[in-house]
Amino acid sequence: MPAGPADILLVAATFVIAGTVKGVTGMGLPTVAVGLLGLLMLPAEAAALLIIPSLVTNVWQFIAGPNRLVLLRRMWPMLLAIFLATWASAGLITGGDARYALAGLGGTLVVYALVSLAQLRMSVPQRTEAWLSPIVGSVTGVVTGATGVFVMPAVPYLQALGLGKEDLVQGLGLSFTVSTVALAVGLARHGAFLPTTIGASVLCTAPALLGMCFGQWVRMRVDAETFRLLFFVGLLVLGGDLAVRSVG
Repeated sequence: MPAGPADILLVAATFVIAGTVKGVTGMGLPTVAVGLLGLLMLPAEAAALLIIPSLVTNVWQFIAGPNRLVLLRRMWPMLLAIFLATWASAGLITGGDARYALAGLGGTLVVYALVSLAQLRMSVPQRTEAWLSPIVGSVTGVVTGATGVFVMPAVPYLQALGLGKEDLVQGLGLSFTVSTVALAVGLARHGAFLPTTIGASVLCTAPALLGMCFGQWVRMRVDAETFRLLFFVGLLVLGGDLAVRSVG
């Protein structure tokens, strides 16, 4: 965890950057935060710091939309699987050799960036959701428990469901909220989310919200496609660096 003024400033700057990305794109706060913090600390410590900022911003994102009950009824099999799998696999990020967690984090960021840059257009027929949603949720939960990042494969899957723009943003907020809660429970179970950590995580919320407000301002003035390209190229480089350092 951060020890000196320089570390605190770096962590605060990380959450401002991550919040800015979320303000522009509607997602990416935990991905960017854990990715950048992975350069400064162990993945389990980084994941613990993002809990409160992620929870606050994603609950806000979910409740701001109009179709809360509709999305809950449609997404609950995936959400339940995410929660159970994340809780069960949280020991992957907290135990054993940290190099494996770092490698998993780097690999996840690289895959996410490549899939997003490729702009693959996938479609999931609604009749397959009953059995596919729990599978996607389970895989997402394992990835979350191992890396602290909960975008793969939940984000591409939700994009493939053909949801409207607002429903997609709201559904992402709901999925990320459940992932955040499950990760917090899993980390606490393994002694990685303690009262002192909660306090530090709460303090990270202010810079995250500041960055989010700035990102929303930027979104109104910068070409979204250009920002998107720079964002995913940056994730690709960051993920590659983390993966290489983990085997160095």
